[in-house]
Amino acid sequence: MDEMEEELKCPVCGSFFREPIILPCSHNICLACARNILVQTPDAESPQSSRASGSGVSDYDYLDLDKMSLYSEADSGYGSYGGFASAPTTPCQKSPNGVRVFPPAVPPPPSQHHLLQHPGSLPPIPRNSCITCPQCHRSLILDDRGLRGFPKNRVLEGVVDRYQQSKAAALKCQLCEKSPKEATVMCEQCDVFYCEPCRMRCHPPRGPLAKHRLVPPAQGRISRRTSPRKISTCTEHELENLSMYCVQCKMPVCYQCLEEGKHSTHEVKALGAMWKLHKGQLSQALNILSDRATEAKEFLVQLRNMVQHIQENGVEFEACLVAQCDALIDALNRRKAQLLSRVNKEHEHKLKVVRDQIAHCTVKLRQTTGLMEYCLEVIKENDPSGFLQISDALIRRVHMTESQWGKGTLTPRMTSDFDLTLDSGPLLQTIHQLDFVQMKVPSTVPAAPMLQLEECCTQNNSATLSWKQPPLSTIAVDGYILELDDGNGGQFREVYVGKETICTVDGLHFNSTYMSRVKAFNGSGVSQYSKTLVMQTSEIAWFTFDPASAHPDIVFSNENFTVSCNSYDDRVVMGNTGFSRGVHYWEMSVDRYDNHPDPAFGVARGDVLKDVMLGKDDKAWAMYVDNNRSWFMHNNSHTNRSDGGIGKGATVGVLLDFTRGILLFLINDEQQGPIAFEGMEGLFYPAISLNRNVQVTLHTGLPIPEFYTPSDPDPPGSVC
Repeated sequence: MDEMEEELKCPVCGSFFREPIILPCSHNICLACARNILVQTPDAESPQSSRASGSGVSDYDYLDLDKMSLYSEADSGYGSYGGFASAPTTPCQKSPNGVRVFPPAVPPPPSQHHLLQHPGSLPPIPRNSCITCPQCHRSLILDDRGLRGFPKNRVLEGVVDRYQQSKAAALKCQLCEKSPKEATVMCEQCDVFYCEPCRMRCHPPRGPLAKHRLVPPAQGRISRRTSPRKISTCTEHELENLSMYCVQCKMPVCYQCLEEGKHSTHEVKALGAMWKLHKGQLSQALNILSDRATEAKEFLVQLRNMVQHIQENGVEFEACLVAQCDALIDALNRRKAQLLSRVNKEHEHKLKVVRDQIAHCTVKLRQTTGLMEYCLEVIKENDPSGFLQISDALIRRVHMTESQWGKGTLTPRMTSDFDLTLDSGPLLQTIHQLDFVQMKVPSTVPAAPMLQLEECCTQNNSATLSWKQPPLSTIAVDGYILELDDGNGGQFREVYVGKETICTVDGLHFNSTYMSRVKAFNGSGVSQYSKTLVMQTSEIAWFTFDPASAHPDIVFSNENFTVSCNSYDDRVVMGNTGFSRGVHYWEMSVDRYDNHPDPAFGVARGDVLKDVMLGKDDKAWAMYVDNNRSWFMHNNSHTNRSDGGIGKGATVGVLLDFTRGILLFLINDEQQGPIAFEGMEGLFYPAISLNRNVQVTLHTGLPIPEFYTPSDPDPPGSVC
């Protein structure tokens, strides 16, 4: 019943209704509040034809009268007497229940006639008074009966009485002046609750009051509820009870109204029949409204559950977002560590090459200086015959030494600059484009997959991509479609279709930027694409020796960059990266060279024999070399013997060019012999065979030698 309380409060005073009257607009107001908001109008503005009481104004008359309202219905907050300066404008007030009310007019000074009124009666209503409904702001000019012309709302008064009695915790004395005490008795004849002191003072048990019946307060409350209500009387004929209902005016009327009043020609019905009819209509309307209220309660429960779900999902989504961002940061840190490792390796490699060249030049310079000093001493000799015996040999040695200095020995093999540039542009662009994707696809179609950036990477000319469905997606997925462009900004093409959520694409072009994306599908259709991922393949190949495919006698060290052997027989070891297109160059430096062995350097297929010299079978193409000369060998066929061998500190280079389909070799930065092999097609792995007398170290990521100019590469092919 707490929700009903606002219906039981007056819009003017904000308290429970006391003697409520019904205005023609069907709104209610306390009788005392109605007197407080009366406004007196000038005589010129109150023609007799416009005066009416609550019982004498029909709907049509009331609408006409409303057009003459003294107050604007616009929500301006002010009322005025239009055109009369003698009627000052006054701001409206606001009642506790939120409606606008107009303040009471300043009452005129009481006349002598008013002072002679009976002390218990209300003062008369001023002539030409007007009342404005505080809720709908419609105005009405009162007739001579004043407020008595409005019917009293007995039903509302009874509802207020029952509500107040149901809410009262303890009945209080009605005669205590300050703090009312708890009532001890109620007089049924006086209808007053008394505390014990007030009963002894105001209701003594003697004289005429001795015959009154005093009952406990609780019983008195019950008797109040069950006591018959006063019978409503007609506002036109105060001595007549309301007995009929005028259908046209929609109001109860008395018998005299039907005989003499304006209702004589109207259709009327019995009051009891119309009472039952309207009760049924109200009950039917209440049933419909009750259904709507039930729906509203269910809707509120749904909204409250939605608030809880939003809070839970918000926490989960926030945690997922933080985890994704942390994963990106972790992936960036791991990549940072990898790049720093490459920089350190490049740093060590440059230092080693320069230091090796320093050592080599130092030895050579010492030998040259010794030869020069020896020749100078020989020139000082005065024996012509003895000088001529050795002069030719010395001249040849000097020329040979001089020619050795002229073969690029005085050119640094390595620059001091680091030819590594970090291409962070695509990644920064992707970070700036990082945003949420609204799922606008139908509910039966899978959501767009999410690329797991922490697991996506490129290595040399291979790219590995991983993806998953969004965390809150519950729609089944039958498979995925992975697409890549051609590495040159061309159209996308499918490179994988299946149920797996990770895929490695091999055979991409080196030094190329690829765009990748993935989408999911099921029986209902295909999802939207994931975000596009930009991947950069290596500019040059970085690889090591592969322990997994090597012969068991091979010994690895230096993070698989250095290999040796435990056997006197030749054993084969390959690199862990294969090549099928592009131009690639790598070198191997000889760290140890004992007893003049003949290691073999070259390329091989994945199924090459591992327990014989490289080139003995048809799966390898190689150059084997000793301390004086070299040969090319494939399928146990030896060709192109060339002078010049290797020793400790020598460097052997291998250049594989798929654009021309050739393989050639270098020793100490000089090409060894002609082009070794032609028609090179397919997948090849760097390879070497050696025995226990040799130890070599692999150097990768090297630029192509300056003397070699490759032809224009073929256009990018399809992804393998």
